[in-house]
Amino acid sequence: MVKLMHTLTDHGDDVNCCAFSSSLLATCSLDKTIRLYSLSDFTELPHSPLKFHTYAVHCCCFSPSGHILASCSTDGTTVLWSTQNGQTLAVMEQPGGSPVRVCRFSPDSTCLASGAADGTVVLWNAQSYKLYRCGSVKDGSLMACAFSPNGNLLVTGSSCGDLTVWDDKMRCLHSEKAHDLGITCCDFSSQPVSDGEQGLEFFRLASCGQDCQVKIWVVSFSHVLGFELKHKSTLSGHSAPVLSCAFSHDGQMLVSGSVDKSVMIYDTNTQNVLHTLTQHTSTLLLATGSMDKTVNIWQFDLETHCQARSIEDQPKHFTEDWSEEDVSMWLCAQGLKDLVGIFKMNNIDGKELLSLTKESLADELKIESLGLRSKVLRKIEELRNKVKSLSSGIPDEFICPITRELMKDPVIASDGYSYEKEAMENWISKKKRTSPMTNLVLPSVVLTPNRTLKMAINRWLETHQK
Repeated sequence: MVKLMHTLTDHGDDVNCCAFSSSLLATCSLDKTIRLYSLSDFTELPHSPLKFHTYAVHCCCFSPSGHILASCSTDGTTVLWSTQNGQTLAVMEQPGGSPVRVCRFSPDSTCLASGAADGTVVLWNAQSYKLYRCGSVKDGSLMACAFSPNGNLLVTGSSCGDLTVWDDKMRCLHSEKAHDLGITCCDFSSQPVSDGEQGLEFFRLASCGQDCQVKIWVVSFSHVLGFELKHKSTLSGHSAPVLSCAFSHDGQMLVSGSVDKSVMIYDTNTQNVLHTLTQHTSTLLLATGSMDKTVNIWQFDLETHCQARSIEDQPKHFTEDWSEEDVSMWLCAQGLKDLVGIFKMNNIDGKELLSLTKESLADELKIESLGLRSKVLRKIEELRNKVKSLSSGIPDEFICPITRELMKDPVIASDGYSYEKEAMENWISKKKRTSPMTNLVLPSVVLTPNRTLKMAINRWLETHQK
């Protein structure tokens, strides 16, 4: 399920951070540069590398729209860049000139937080580039920060091991020792915890540190009941300090990277280790940067798993009766797993799915990309057509397991099942040597025309299309 797709070797020193937008990968290094790559083919953009910093670049992050990139450095500055042309938009100097270790955009792009070695955390206005608010922790350097998905909270982590929670006015709500020897990274899941009480917002927070541990916390906050931070679990597996952790977009996985040269992928629901990546001397992409000056791009190939699940486990009842989980499985099967989180957050079940329109996708679900909205609408229209077809009584054996549509040119694969020829050829062309039905390795990729089935389908069509 996980394979190494590409290795980038352009940096001249340790790689400190990797960040994704919808179309770009950014990396930064001790070599003082930030590099930008296209996700379509991992080629470096013409205006890369970005050069301004006079010392090591510790962190980089994209704005939610992906149009702006922020970077911060030992030189005491946080720089904003245009991702379209590499132009420097602003240079913001940390009060006191202390080395800046971490930077993060707020979910609505209005603010940028920067944390420094002297313990200061600054909120910058991302439009005027001016200092908005400032705070500081009692001890240690700030090494990590993360905004809650609703933007109401900012969490910082220090080299003394304290997690500190700030409200949107930069008032300290809570601080507690989370990791011995220091915190190195923290991240919020974008998906709320499902067992929250009415009136409260619950979110998962992950933290990692020099104590070799990864911890999961649950955070809740309301103006009536106040703030609460609960430790839920500690994830095991690493044998050395853990330097980084991040949730997947849908919140179903957590990734951590360690000095032990391994990257671990956890299931956030079961807390089991799904994969351990060890090749350093996420489809879902994962980028890992290393002290060996390289960046590895991994593909965590959930599509085969999702499609197999959707075929084997998808309920046989009508689409109108699908649960939110059924809709999530359908999105995975259509190659739209990045939208799972948005659909879950808006409680889209089968009935809601079939009623979605161009306007609701843009205005209510806030899907900004025109191309992505068009793709979703096409898939929904296909689903509506399938609903009509299924209601007309098409025998299940005439339906392709991949497309869920009536087969026109059925072929038999080496797993013994019949598929639409074009769909199975596309499946195999994507280097999927597994059966869509069983998820087992195909003994052969030879496809044999199923003439008997084709004749049966034609006879059925002659009878039912009169």
